[in-house]
Amino acid sequence: MKKSRAETAETRRRIVAAAAEEFRKNGIHETSLCELMAAAGMTEGGFYRHFNSKDQLVAEACAAGLKSTAEAIKAAAEDGDGKTGLEAIVETYLSPEHQRDRWQGCPFVSLGSEMARADEATRAAATEGFKRLVDVVATQCPENDPAIAKERAEFILCSLVGVMTMARLVTDPDLAIAIVENTRKYLAKA
Repeated sequence: MKKSRAETAETRRRIVAAAAEEFRKNGIHETSLCELMAAAGMTEGGFYRHFNSKDQLVAEACAAGLKSTAEAIKAAAEDGDGKTGLEAIVETYLSPEHQRDRWQGCPFVSLGSEMARADEATRAAATEGFKRLVDVVATQCPENDPAIAKERAEFILCSLVGVMTMARLVTDPDLAIAIVENTRKYLAKA
């Protein structure tokens, strides 16, 4: 029985969402097609009805993960809880939940080094995702000059990705807390 276009699109979306989570959880190269299709509730045989290659799926999954990250930090900035948008972004990104939630958090933290070695389409998706995140952060920067706000947003975003990567990497929980708290303190001064 043939599926409708809507059902096919929904199946593809489900595969991309499952892949985005599985890649962040296990890494791109460590996740087999069989594992990611199982996570989507499907068999491996259906993969090639939706994608030409694993690389195509990697690019789409990275784009989807970065889009959800941009939406999350935009929502944090808008919901602020009495903080400036920029303070809310930093608090949300450097939260203990983001540090623990390795498979739902920012793909740059979980997959950055793998994306850097990926094919052109994945790197292009990562580039567009980075630009989108910079735009979201720049809207919260107090500078009147958009070019300066963008520079500041790039600095802040790269700092957040780097600090979260290190906080997840170290085995000493006290050091992880210190890394996050010290960065939060210095970003507040910047």
